[in-house]
Amino acid sequence: MATIIVNVSKYVILLLMVLYTLSCFTIMKRVSEEKKNEKLNKQIVYVFLMHFLCYLTLAVNRPEEMKAIVIFYGLQILVATLYMYLYHYFYPYSSRVITNNMSFLLLIGYTMLTRLDFSLAKKQFVIATTALILVSVVPYIMDRYKNLRNYGKVYGVLGILALSSVFVFGVEQYGSLNWIALGPITLQPMEFVKILFVFFIASMLSESRDFKQVMITTIFACVHMGVLVLEKDLGGALIFFVIFISMIYVGTGKLRYLVLYFAGGGAMAGLAVLLFKERLFGHVLVRVNAWRDPWADISGQGYQIAHSLFAIGSGGFFGTGLTKGSPKIIPVSESDFIFAAISEEFGVIFGLALILVCFSCFISFIDISMRVRNRFYKTMAFGFAICYIFQTFLSIGGVTKFIPSTGVTIPLVSYGGSSVLSSVVMFAIMQGISTIENKEAKKIEEERSEIEEIARQTSGKTKRA
Repeated sequence: MATIIVNVSKYVILLLMVLYTLSCFTIMKRVSEEKKNEKLNKQIVYVFLMHFLCYLTLAVNRPEEMKAIVIFYGLQILVATLYMYLYHYFYPYSSRVITNNMSFLLLIGYTMLTRLDFSLAKKQFVIATTALILVSVVPYIMDRYKNLRNYGKVYGVLGILALSSVFVFGVEQYGSLNWIALGPITLQPMEFVKILFVFFIASMLSESRDFKQVMITTIFACVHMGVLVLEKDLGGALIFFVIFISMIYVGTGKLRYLVLYFAGGGAMAGLAVLLFKERLFGHVLVRVNAWRDPWADISGQGYQIAHSLFAIGSGGFFGTGLTKGSPKIIPVSESDFIFAAISEEFGVIFGLALILVCFSCFISFIDISMRVRNRFYKTMAFGFAICYIFQTFLSIGGVTKFIPSTGVTIPLVSYGGSSVLSSVVMFAIMQGISTIENKEAKKIEEERSEIEEIARQTSGKTKRA
């Protein structure tokens, strides 16, 4: 019976995933508000059906944990339902597309973590649910306090101090000194500082875009990236660098800055590798060698990437079926390499669809950035869009051997308290920007309608006279 459920459900799950992915892009068409809401409601149905089949499969294949899995499933559905309903009740101008995608990515993450390590899934659920409650006030704060743009240098200084905290409280993991331990709690400051970093650049460029301001912004940004290099966190430094040059280019509109920073960044990176490759970047060289030829040392340096590729290949287009693969043999499959675990059991088609869902989040962020009138929020939204999609690219690119592994997670999907918390904050800020812009657009539309109505009434009186 369990085998039948696995084999049938994997095809139904794949069909629902394809339908959900298609809806992420068809929603972008210009249609009436009623039709759009209908499509958004269908998305929720696809997600809940998919989620139900996943947990049905997990429950029947793990009878010893069936009761706990059913309770856990119920709690997820309760939180997701309350979140999607209450959020738009209190913030009617927020983006339902972002809410749906965020809920979907979290539920996919819970599902895969339940498969890999039930204790980690429960921990992730507690952290994410707590984060959802805490950040629910973010759109209200952003709408109420209009002077957030006035603290550019404060954001920059706080970011540098937070990154530097690892030199006092830091612990090393996987070759990088980028975690801090405060009693039983461990955090990755970089995950939160990247939010401050986006605020910092958006604030500085909204104040002025002249050469002096750009140079001050550059100095602060270089200090951020320098601290990350000293922490041996090159993945984090690369994310900050791409965010910086993208926001500078969009904020100033000057191509010469883009060319200059690319050339300078490449020269500095090359010099750093030549001078300190053995002392600072030994773990990076291991990852590069594993990327170049994982088969040369398949039981050593190439073990992780080789087994990641084996997992994706063995899953094929349709996957082995949930619980029928062997994702646990991939080191850190619950975080950095979760995409390989998903692709093995759900299939390559599902994996490609997941990439497209992530890309639809990026498009939603860009759409908000293009629509918003306020320069500070416009630049900030673009920065978060680049931060999200580039981090996703680094994670999936490393898993599929497209680029060397950087130890970066897929936002909201991979396990990691710091990662999921910062991602929830990022999505909440985007909802805040969307709420402010939609409310302002609605107000302008109502004022225009009033003016047109007054003009019609005046014109009618003139004709009668």
